[in-house]
Amino acid sequence: MIWVFLLSVFFWGLGHFMKVPRPRRILPVGVLLGGVLVAHLVLPADHPLILRLGGTFAGWAVSIAALALIWAYIHGIGVLKRRAQEVEMPNKPPFSDTELDRYARHIVLREIGGPGQRALKDARVLVVGAGGLGSPALLYLAAAGIGTIGVVDDDAVDNSNLQRQVIHRDADIDLPKVFSAEAAMRAQNPAINVRPYHRRLDHDSAAEIFKDYDIILEGSDNFTTKYMVNSVAAALGKPVIGAALSQWEGQISTWDPAKGGPCYQCVFPEAPAAGLAPNCSESGVIGPLPGVIGSMMAVETIKEICGAGEGLRGRLMIYDALFSEVRIIRATKRNDCPVCGNA
Repeated sequence: MIWVFLLSVFFWGLGHFMKVPRPRRILPVGVLLGGVLVAHLVLPADHPLILRLGGTFAGWAVSIAALALIWAYIHGIGVLKRRAQEVEMPNKPPFSDTELDRYARHIVLREIGGPGQRALKDARVLVVGAGGLGSPALLYLAAAGIGTIGVVDDDAVDNSNLQRQVIHRDADIDLPKVFSAEAAMRAQNPAINVRPYHRRLDHDSAAEIFKDYDIILEGSDNFTTKYMVNSVAAALGKPVIGAALSQWEGQISTWDPAKGGPCYQCVFPEAPAAGLAPNCSESGVIGPLPGVIGSMMAVETIKEICGAGEGLRGRLMIYDALFSEVRIIRATKRNDCPVCGNA
């Protein structure tokens, strides 16, 4: 009898040495012990094999049952321990050691701390436009550890962009801006998820994309896109941090009618007539200005996600770089607004 158990131990140990999973190690042992029972059941007591095996059918059955109970007990204890560990630590630690070191200056801020940094990691932010405003906003959102960042733009990098669109490089000329921006963000922070959308937004595609994000940043250079983004985001109840530039002046606000603030169309009911608000290529823009306003967009985004301080909901901030002045204009929701009004 003893040699059967020694052979079973050999099979089990060999499987352990070869790193065979436990369920597969049980198979040869089970076949061996099952064969012994079958032999005792079908062969006469004086058969040479039975004599070599020793024991009786009942003796073997009891012994095998006892081994099975011992194995089941050990296995059950292991399962209970694993379940207890899963209850105590249901998820992996939210941050690696590298991330904890990287975000340390955020974590020590009372208004952000560990919970705020975790909220940033869980957040999904979409940036419309990878140009002058989108460039600094995207870089600082990536550096801040925003978990998922989407970027929408249908344009390609041009030599004339590089005076102010700091996310792109000379080697990126002719590359779609979303892919140039994606490469820069991934190089800056490999721990984030970047989703590039190389397309021009229309109402339907905007609605499909916006629903996957918590906050929309609007930094486009045309009024058609601004009004469309505002309309779609308001319908979905998504806040929009919008900004615009002209020569030496920039403006920024948070459009959020879902929380009682005005939308973009409440404050700007109609687009200006052609020629009254020329774009940067027509009127020019001082290079660092997009960096100032785009960085403000990133700051307001972090504040919104972490619930820190007072945002720009219901306030329009205007920065005059030429005379170093900042003005705040109060803005209210209009009941007759075609996008978010009561009528």
